Amino acid sequence: MVDTTGRASPRRPPIRVVLVDDHPIWRDGVRADLGSGFEVVAEAGSAAEAIAAVEVHAPDLVVCDLQMPGGGGLAVAEACGERTRVVVLSVSEQERDLLDAVAAGAVGYLTKSTPGPELRAQLLRAAAGEPVFSPSLAMLVLGEFRRMAREATGTQPLTVREREVLQHVARGYTYREVGEQLHIAPKTVENHVRNILDKLQLSRRQELIRYAVEHGLE
Repeated sequence: MVDTTGRASPRRPPIRVVLVDDHPIWRDGVRADLGSGFEVVAEAGSAAEAIAAVEVHAPDLVVCDLQMPGGGGLAVAEACGERTRVVVLSVSEQERDLLDAVAAGAVGYLTKSTPGPELRAQLLRAAAGEPVFSPSLAMLVLGEFRRMAREATGTQPLTVREREVLQHVARGYTYREVGEQLHIAPKTVENHVRNILDKLQLSRRQELIRYAVEHGLE
């Protein structure tokens, strides 16, 4: 790579990934979709194997299925979300699965139908610390806040700007495009999305704790 001054610029090191799914054929397909810029340092077929791989390899990113032996992607996100970025890649577009993944500590939730180029772009963003999820799922997040507001669970409501950002994300705009639409910096858009998911994670955890207490599960 050469910069505008004619000098060679340093090559960016590949993003180190642990790829997790109990179907090897699926792992092969995702590895092929990732292409250059990513290095699969380990693969795993269960939550326990994934957690062990993270401890050994300290990856930049974990891409894992939701449904797997040993607790699946939720167990991986809960165990590893503080040490690395975890993105759930699932066939499920169910609201509960998305919300539980966020509450467990996942930085992103994408569907397995995500095209290869978009998947790479989203995972690059996730590795850089940006929260990512499929546009079709953004409206589920917005709907959850509306539901919690109706039920008065004590959730911090979304600000007007956060609702605007989420609605634009739901329409499929990138952070840069959202920033252009709302006349704010892409980094500001990212911060709004992060705040939205932080609020959802906190409220979701509170909801799960309350359910456990009410049903004698504590």
